[in-house]
Amino acid sequence: MNKLVLIDGNNVVYRAFFALPLLSNNQGMYTNAVYGFTMMLMKVIEEEKPTHLLVAFDAGKTTFRHETYKEYKGGRQKTPPELSQQFPLVHELLDAMGIQRYELDNYEADDIVGTLAKKAHENDYDVRIVTGDKDYLQLVEDGVRVSLIRKGITDTVDYDVDKVQERYGINPDGVIDLKGLMGDASDNIPGVPGVGEKTAIKLLKQFESIEGVYEHIEEVTGKKLKEKLETNKEQALMSKKIATIDKQSPIALTLDSCAFKNKVTDRLKDLFQELGFQSLLDKLNESETGERSTETVDISVKTVTRFTPDQLISPSALIVQMLDENYHYGKINGFAVSNSAGTFFIETEHALRDDYFVKWLEDSTMKKVLLDSKQAEVALKWRGINLMGTAFDARLATYLIDTSEAGQDLAQLATKRGISNIESDDAFYGKGAKLKIPEGAGQAQHLGRKAAALLQLEPKLINELINNKQKELLFDLEMPLARVLAKMEYTGIKASSETLKSMGAELNRTLDVIEQEIYAMAGVTFNINSPKQLGEILFEKLQLPPVKKTKTGYSTAADVLEKLRGRHEIISKILDFRQLGKLNSTYVEGLLKVIHPETGRVHTCYNQALTQTGRLSSTDPNLQNIPIRLEEGRKIRKAFLPSEEGWQIFSADYSQIELRVLAHIADDENLKRAFNDGMDIHTKTAMDVFGVEKDEVTSLMRRHAKAVNFGIIYGISDYGLSQNLGITRKDAAHFIEKYLESYPGVRHYMDDIVNQARTEGYVTTLLNRRRYLPDINSRNFNSRSFAERTAMNTPIQGSAADVIKQAMIIMDQRLKEEKLTSRMLLQVHDELIFEVPERELEEMNRIVPEVMEHAIKLNVPLKVECSYGPTWYDAK
Repeated sequence: MNKLVLIDGNNVVYRAFFALPLLSNNQGMYTNAVYGFTMMLMKVIEEEKPTHLLVAFDAGKTTFRHETYKEYKGGRQKTPPELSQQFPLVHELLDAMGIQRYELDNYEADDIVGTLAKKAHENDYDVRIVTGDKDYLQLVEDGVRVSLIRKGITDTVDYDVDKVQERYGINPDGVIDLKGLMGDASDNIPGVPGVGEKTAIKLLKQFESIEGVYEHIEEVTGKKLKEKLETNKEQALMSKKIATIDKQSPIALTLDSCAFKNKVTDRLKDLFQELGFQSLLDKLNESETGERSTETVDISVKTVTRFTPDQLISPSALIVQMLDENYHYGKINGFAVSNSAGTFFIETEHALRDDYFVKWLEDSTMKKVLLDSKQAEVALKWRGINLMGTAFDARLATYLIDTSEAGQDLAQLATKRGISNIESDDAFYGKGAKLKIPEGAGQAQHLGRKAAALLQLEPKLINELINNKQKELLFDLEMPLARVLAKMEYTGIKASSETLKSMGAELNRTLDVIEQEIYAMAGVTFNINSPKQLGEILFEKLQLPPVKKTKTGYSTAADVLEKLRGRHEIISKILDFRQLGKLNSTYVEGLLKVIHPETGRVHTCYNQALTQTGRLSSTDPNLQNIPIRLEEGRKIRKAFLPSEEGWQIFSADYSQIELRVLAHIADDENLKRAFNDGMDIHTKTAMDVFGVEKDEVTSLMRRHAKAVNFGIIYGISDYGLSQNLGITRKDAAHFIEKYLESYPGVRHYMDDIVNQARTEGYVTTLLNRRRYLPDINSRNFNSRSFAERTAMNTPIQGSAADVIKQAMIIMDQRLKEEKLTSRMLLQVHDELIFEVPERELEEMNRIVPEVMEHAIKLNVPLKVECSYGPTWYDAK
């Protein structure tokens, strides 16, 4: 039997936004609504296993109901931009999942759902509707259920006909009459003033409908009630009319178009990765079965055990195949070479014993086209080979051309450009527990086809780069940076397991003390990590007011506890217990697992082709996310130290680089003057926003100014600023407006960059890094609003990324030119970390700021703060 699930998109996304704390990914993109919506969606798919699925959205603020009542839904607060900008991500998510989404001008999501539910019911479908809006209960009938979200985002109650009658004492179609009588403040439906749910239900049980009430008005008991009904008759009938879901809306959609295959796609995985939904990504990977493609391509691949000179010529495409996601430590599973002489495969151990092949790999005059040059270079370094002659990197090229292609398999990149019939690695090798190298000649053919496709792909990508004016960005910035990053990854940074173990022991002692303090305050021992037990202690034994409940009991999420902070001293202790526990398990114990047993170092992997803005990120481990706001978190940096006696850890950090880039791009005279005069920018902004002199700026004023300064970069709204500072939206809006009055160039920049994006469809950084904005001219307000904020933010963040990347390349060159033994080890946000012998400290103190402050010329000075010490902690 066909099963159709219909989801009220707007309602569920709204509920998710307000149910979850304001989460964001590593690019500063808000994701809490998308995350909550996705959790609900995956739960529904798992439970219902629908054959058909649709998510309906409102098309705009005005509907046919406004023709009847102009004040319909009037008085609603404006949607926070932090929520608005997530709707395009929800749309992208649905597209990646292969789920039909639909909206219709002049109609609401419930009209789309009502019409499709009726069609599906008439065609013997089993129908389930998911929403948090009780209006939908009017659609319930045999075969049509409504799953009403109660609290949070995944806690639902299923309503069939019996359940509606049990809850309200009336049939589902009576829900319309109920709303006509009692009204609905959330939709600004007036109903009959003074008539609440209890009275309305009593009337409907007696008279069945609004019309029945007025036909028997003389039988209504209670003089005041009768007067209210008589006075507001037209209003009651009008309220019923606008509360009625249209089951015959003119949708251009068939049931067949809502068919749902429930396939896990690479596009969906890439999106989960970008959004930072690691737990959901893990769940996808666990559930995926995957089917292998049997497509082949007519390429003759020769397997060799040794190469001859005529087979290794220039240029050649080179595949260095790795199956392990962590490509460090030289886990190579075969090589393939393709050139005008043919296509060849060689097994790893044969390759590494072939002196001629090794010599060719290290020959800088032999030009090589690679899919991912950094990955190949690091893997070969671990096998004692210094890869040279990289002439092209397809991964970096496609990332520059369109960041949405980041992380895609070679098969996807090639197919998009007309090079067909090559198989993805996932399809050929399998994934997870099913990953294996097939026996026989299959791998030789697979890698050979990849090499041949890569050779064909290079000229196509170069033409795209030339058309985009990005050729220099690839060859002068990203590819040289790949070599620098490969060296840094291979070098790693020394980490003291003894220090980490000592920290772990200290944290455990502290946790034991806090645990006992919590027990003393509670008057009983219990499992602090159990939400159920903790909820009972807080909300039953200690009688604290419950903020929200979940399906399993009281919510004890971090945002709930934060709201209770100050109500009882136990709350702060529990929050400390959780923070220190996570610090111990994620960072102390996590770092101990990734220290290389032979080198004693941590070898992080830099993701150069991942983020939308061009910033670097790191994994295995992620050293950019060590929580340094906590002193205990900062102390973790004590475990990172120089690898040689008599050396120091040297840190160089850009000061307020994004604000300086904003001053340059916006060309705002006041902002430029502040930086050129060496003023503290947050104090200057506080002076301008609050209209005070420098010596009158309080610490609170400066804190508010700082929040506005950095918030502007991320397109913060009055809602977001009010949440950050704990102030009203009105005050937050006032701060933002005063800021833009003080720095008019910033306002002009914001207007100009959005107009430019509307015309060209993309924005660029100072070095011509490009980000496409397909929704910039969307008729949908939410989609367009998100694209506009992205247009404002990307040139700032992306240009800051360009600056530090350029600095890293120049710094690597200077270390060679000056014949210094100092080593560049890490890049963390706007900071570079080196290990430096004490005899070179003075020279590094001169060279590093000189290089970093002049990496790219701006019309305000770049400022770098340098420090050093025996550990990374001491260097800060």
